[in-house]
Amino acid sequence: MNVLKRGSRGELVKQVQKALCLIPDGIFGAITEEAVIAFQREHGLKADGIVGLATMARLLKLRKSRRTITEIIIHCTATPEGKDFTVDDIRRWHTTPVNKGGRGWSDIGYHYIIYRDGSLHEGRSIDLIGAHCLGHNAHSIGIVYVGGVDTDGKTAKDTRTDEQKAALAGLLIDLRKLYPKASIHGHRDFAPKACPSFDATYEFRNI
Repeated sequence: MNVLKRGSRGELVKQVQKALCLIPDGIFGAITEEAVIAFQREHGLKADGIVGLATMARLLKLRKSRRTITEIIIHCTATPEGKDFTVDDIRRWHTTPVNKGGRGWSDIGYHYIIYRDGSLHEGRSIDLIGAHCLGHNAHSIGIVYVGGVDTDGKTAKDTRTDEQKAALAGLLIDLRKLYPKASIHGHRDFAPKACPSFDATYEFRNI
């Protein structure tokens, strides 16, 4: 994700403000900066008032699941390069009844979603079994990044932005601290598909 600091504006700033129980006006001003510094001091982070990956992860209350986690599985949304989609979009795809073109699930299947700007968002509660990898849901965490196919909407392609790559690596580092015995995989390790459009098992072998 792009770092947020005084002067930043937008939806991601609103997300930070909501996590800090501030009025979410989307403008990173002095009050937001003071709240970020106080939060960073409270959580042993560098108190510089700048929201980077470490601060954002803490703001999202990254915590250990009550479930036993043995695998962390990475996915892509299989959506065209350059197009943005949200948690609400994915939740709608997953919860829409099958007879109306959806999956008919109770909630979004993934636990964490990474947008094209690198921002990290929560999906299904990590305490609940996901719906993202057949035969591996009970003891896994599901992560998805937006993208994964070329602009034609069909051809598999590693479309990750630099911000997504940084956010994914940072999230995996934090998750491995919570689940040191969990192995990292791409969905394609368990299914005959290209998802997540790159070799996640190899790329993150040293995390």
